[in-house]
Amino acid sequence: MSTQTDCPAAAPAVKGGVVPYLQVDGATRAAEFYTRAFGAVVVASHPPDAQGRTMHVHLHVNGGSVMLSDPFPDHGYPHEAAKGYSLLLPVEDIDAAFARAVEAGATVVTPVAEMFWGDRYGQLRDPFGVLWAMNAPKR
Repeated sequence: MSTQTDCPAAAPAVKGGVVPYLQVDGATRAAEFYTRAFGAVVVASHPPDAQGRTMHVHLHVNGGSVMLSDPFPDHGYPHEAAKGYSLLLPVEDIDAAFARAVEAGATVVTPVAEMFWGDRYGQLRDPFGVLWAMNAPKR
């Protein structure tokens, strides 16, 4: 009797009501960056193809799922710069979370400050062009 199975492993849980699926130039490198910067956990990933492109990476970030892929222009998905949106991370300790992301290589766009709605908020751009915002309740 063989202990080997041809059944695929169970897919990891998709978390969140809306799941961003980001196309970035370097999905595997982005996943590594998000692990360092935001504490992401890679829960699934396809191996890179012969050109080094990854078609799918599934992360759990801050209680939700974020999916990544490289551009595949030969399949109708050319690279497009990230613009017109941001990803919001609600956090408890915004100073520590912001500093961790900057130390990992994110660029400050809007420094953390108290905002008119009463919370503390700041924005960062990751090395792949994605704009991330952090928000924390005022202490």
